Amino acid sequence: MADTTVTKVSSAHSPTGSQGEVYLASGKRVSMRLWRDEEPTQDKPKHRHEYEVVGYVIAGRAELEIEGQTVRLEPGDSWVVPAGSEHTYRILETFTAVEATAPPAKVHGREKA
Repeated sequence: MADTTVTKVSSAHSPTGSQGEVYLASGKRVSMRLWRDEEPTQDKPKHRHEYEVVGYVIAGRAELEIEGQTVRLEPGDSWVVPAGSEHTYRILETFTAVEATAPPAKVHGREKA
């Protein structure tokens, strides 16, 4: 039988990751994090993850550079970063977005909060 435990996480008490993201929830197969009011910056360092990332823009604007392609992200847009893809973000306007990772980003020491 599947685990049907419901977990509620308050963003006010969630751990913060190394790049300022707030971890909202994490399960066995997926985790969710919030980027809240990220100020415009130069590119974040290029990196790769062994997990897939999907995201949804709530407010603001950013550019996602992934494997040599640049995608502009605006409110209502969503995106996918496949596992193993080199990518970076450039925040253009104060940015709020929700991301989910599968498998969870914050397991086995892959990201430390």
